[in-house]
Amino acid sequence: MDTLTGFQRDLLYIVAGADHPSGQDVSDELEGYYGAEINYGRLYPNLDELVEAGFVEKGELDRRTNYYEITDAGLEAIQRRREWEDQYVDLSLL
Repeated sequence: MDTLTGFQRDLLYIVAGADHPSGQDVSDELEGYYGAEINYGRLYPNLDELVEAGFVEKGELDRRTNYYEITDAGLEAIQRRREWEDQYVDLSLL
């Protein structure tokens, strides 16, 4: 997780929180969060890097649409990241 960009971490969180999202589903969520259009030339190469890193699996819904699913390694990476963040952020202060 420490080698991922912030954008890739956001992708990982979205995939983890959704049930087999398509690339379009992921894009829609990001656009809602960022308030800006997400370029497909940025989205899909970053999703592919998460697949190559073993954090996400890619499957096929139909001939035109892929879905993404978090792996155990992806969940573990999120857990480690959250533990690391928790040592710096005291949620009771929020």
